[in-house]
Amino acid sequence: MANKAQTPAPGAGSNRSRLILYGAAASGILALVAVVLLLVVGGGGAGGSSESDVAAAMAGAGCTFKTVPVKMKASDHSDVPTLSTPTKGLWNTFPPAGGPHYGQWAVWGFYSEPVNPRMVVHNEEHGGMVLWWGPDTPAATVEELNQYYSDDPVSIVGTEIDGLGSKVAVTAWTGDPKRYFREGYYGFGHVAVCPSFDAKTEKAFTAFKEAFRGRSPEGVPLQQNQPGTS
Repeated sequence: MANKAQTPAPGAGSNRSRLILYGAAASGILALVAVVLLLVVGGGGAGGSSESDVAAAMAGAGCTFKTVPVKMKASDHSDVPTLSTPTKGLWNTFPPAGGPHYGQWAVWGFYSEPVNPRMVVHNEEHGGMVLWWGPDTPAATVEELNQYYSDDPVSIVGTEIDGLGSKVAVTAWTGDPKRYFREGYYGFGHVAVCPSFDAKTEKAFTAFKEAFRGRSPEGVPLQQNQPGTS
């Protein structure tokens, strides 16, 4: 004999429906929270790369990579009043990836002569990504960096820097504009140093660019940093 369907108690169906709806709503909220945490903790940029993506790509290219809290003092550039102000102790990475800087930033572009790093750090504060190379970096490698820059030059500076030898590097400074200079928060500096620039390095640099370029601690729009402007 077939079992007869049991008749639910009065109100049981509506209660069950409400429970299902509450559960679905809770699941949706948890999913939203998970997405927000992923973006905040993972550091995902507009291009979709996260900080973990960058770290993996840099490791695969034989590069070192790290992210550090930026250290600052004054908010009016008085820490670097001139272009010859000593830089010892000013920055906690090399090449510099954020911190005290000169009041004027460099014209956005790729340079054949070294640009004063005191200015370049100001470009980073505006959301810039910086391509660095040393005095001993082969000319062919510098030309490859130039080509990489030319393919997507917005908010990028390319310059030689003493102390990097024959290596290449990339840096950026990111942060939350709503928290900048509040309660000791100055954002984060990101730096990767690589032995050379090849296909793997290019891929790693692109992941870096997607994750960090244009995420200015001051909230400067990416498209404001056009080549040739300052």
